[in-house]
Amino acid sequence: MASLKISVGDTLPKGTFGTIPFTEELADHSACGIPTNLSTDSWKGKKVVLFSVPGAFTPTCHINHLPPYLAQHNEFKSKGVDVIAVIAANDPFVLSGWGRVEGLTDKIITLSDPNAAWSGSLGLSVDLSERGFGIRTARYAMIIDDLVVKYIGVEPGPGVTVSGADAVLAKL
Repeated sequence: MASLKISVGDTLPKGTFGTIPFTEELADHSACGIPTNLSTDSWKGKKVVLFSVPGAFTPTCHINHLPPYLAQHNEFKSKGVDVIAVIAANDPFVLSGWGRVEGLTDKIITLSDPNAAWSGSLGLSVDLSERGFGIRTARYAMIIDDLVVKYIGVEPGPGVTVSGADAVLAKL
């Protein structure tokens, strides 16, 4: 991973991500949805929890990282969180499919950061080419309030600690 280029107190750099918003038409898995763009500008005036996984459907991300955020959705909302989003280098269709398998509906937004371009600009990408995965988003989490970073937790190694739902809830 490159050196971190964002800190607590910084204004979040603008990013635009592909996403497929959940609709009831997607619920039975017979439709794929149409990707749209979501800009971080839409987070102005909002409290956002953004967490990053190296890849949808990968063991740690699928079993240990995403599910606690969904299970504790109401706790996040009770602490004033307006938006919970997960970001990964996968394309919007894969992330939408993962979200549907996990039952995210409209509780957690899935955001596509192709080639980890935005995350990489913040020093938050990881090169997993030796595993055949290419450049991916690192495992991290942020609390963003009115576009200002209030917390950032970057995993120092394998596993989920500082970027997990419990750690982020404790910082709210």
